[in-house]
Amino acid sequence: MKWEEEASHHPFLTNSKPINMTLEEAQKEVDQWINTTGVRYFSELTNMTILMEEVGELARIMSRRYGDQSEKESDKNLDLGDEMADVLWVLICLANQTGIDLSSELKRNLEKKSTRDLTRHKDNPKLK
Repeated sequence: MKWEEEASHHPFLTNSKPINMTLEEAQKEVDQWINTTGVRYFSELTNMTILMEEVGELARIMSRRYGDQSEKESDKNLDLGDEMADVLWVLICLANQTGIDLSSELKRNLEKKSTRDLTRHKDNPKLK
């Protein structure tokens, strides 16, 4: 079977899924992919190292595209969104492996920041 024919029958390569998804849905999708296509999760330590690699790739694009360094010709076609998605993918893998519900944790983190930093940024003269 040709790759295109095989892809048309693969649940992760079709356009039938909605573009927007919750973090909970993303965690389930990644888990399903890992357990069907990916065979198994890499160890948590390996995934942590991969996360650092992916953050480094993202940082390289950001520093050269938006920072003071000039962007190399070979880097100009790198996809910033794809690099961000790689970071998110590995972070989701780590959350799945360690039993973290990212939706709940993000909500809890936003509540913490909203309480702790209620006036901090408004009162910061550097941000005015």
